[in-house]
Amino acid sequence: MLRYTLMRLGVFVGCLVVVWGAVYSGIAPRGLGNSNGLWVVLLALLISAPISFVVLRKERDRASIQVAQRVDRMKANLDANRSQEDAADDSAHAQGQTS
Repeated sequence: MLRYTLMRLGVFVGCLVVVWGAVYSGIAPRGLGNSNGLWVVLLALLISAPISFVVLRKERDRASIQVAQRVDRMKANLDANRSQEDAADDSAHAQGQTS
């Protein structure tokens, strides 16, 4: 997941540099008043989202498989803990009734 996040950040930074260059060279429009920095960041986000969606598809699928496996392991551990607690509780009740 960290690898995907870093790759996504790299795509955003690349788009930010390109948009910044385009805005300050006059190819893309400038923001109004003091909002030029915000305009550049928002435009870079808008451009980087579809690029990363297409370019990072394989990495995103790999990360989602890892997350799903981790969730399945955690569920299995919780189920194992529940069954151990139930067995301990049942044996405690059985010993309490026989005394």
